[in-house]
Amino acid sequence: MYTSSGFISFVLRRITGVALVVYLFMHMWVIGSVNAGPEVFDARLAFVQQPLFKLLEVALLAAVVYHAIDGIRLLVVHYFNVTQYRKSLFYAVMVVSVLLVIAGGVPIILFMFEG
Repeated sequence: MYTSSGFISFVLRRITGVALVVYLFMHMWVIGSVNAGPEVFDARLAFVQQPLFKLLEVALLAAVVYHAIDGIRLLVVHYFNVTQYRKSLFYAVMVVSVLLVIAGGVPIILFMFEG
């Protein structure tokens, strides 16, 4: 039961949703510091430009891509009544997500090593 594609999709959707909310609050923390003055803003901006955050940007990209494409999969399954293809659509979502994360993540990683 806990290894079915439906359960894995459910768990990944929840994890990526929580990750996106955490990112939103972190983003507001950095951008909102502009009201505290240029020194505070520059310090927070420098903090989130460390190499660790470049790797976290790739994780953010993975979360956004998977969450979006899996949401489209859910809409297709629901509105076109193709429940018999749920498993293959899940694997298609995984493949497309991995390809898009590689295509978007490689430039981020290369940029990290340039700096």
